Amino acid sequence: MRIIGGSAAGTILKVPKGFDVRPTPDLVRQAIFNSLGDRVVGAVVLEVFAGTGALSLECLSRGATHATCIEKSSRHAQFIEQNIAGARLDRHLVDVRVQDAFVAMAQLGSKGEKFDLILADPPYGEKNVGKRSESFAQKMLDLPELPSLLNEGGLFVLGHTKRDTLSLPDYWVEKKMLKHGDTVMRFLRRP
Repeated sequence: MRIIGGSAAGTILKVPKGFDVRPTPDLVRQAIFNSLGDRVVGAVVLEVFAGTGALSLECLSRGATHATCIEKSSRHAQFIEQNIAGARLDRHLVDVRVQDAFVAMAQLGSKGEKFDLILADPPYGEKNVGKRSESFAQKMLDLPELPSLLNEGGLFVLGHTKRDTLSLPDYWVEKKMLKHGDTVMRFLRRP
């Protein structure tokens, strides 16, 4: 895994061993950032289920002004810190929060925090034929406070597996969908 574009392009990212983290693959990240284009420049970014911090660091490398990474595992958060240092990015541009994603989003919302981009590629859910998804991706979509974290014109980019059929609440409008192998990336905005 590496940073693909911008000032830190080519930086190899450290990833925890084992299956606890499923980093967004380089090809998927490249497709995401090709779709986002200049929207990243000057953006304030929130990455939920951050893992290695790859999505946030890619944003910062491409000109985002600040990133908040939410990662529940303190062990994985150490990898985010190592990757910030390895990419030689200004440490003051990144806020690493070690806590549950849903608690953190509620706290950010209660403080009135706003973001231009919210990026989430959570652990994949189970196949859900004939029943409503119970995955982290669906739980994020169902969180009524989440749209209020977006600035006007902001985007929520959500990853999930194609076997996880999600229900889109009325407070989201799908702008675009990318499919790469088993991964689906949805670009959502407020109506």
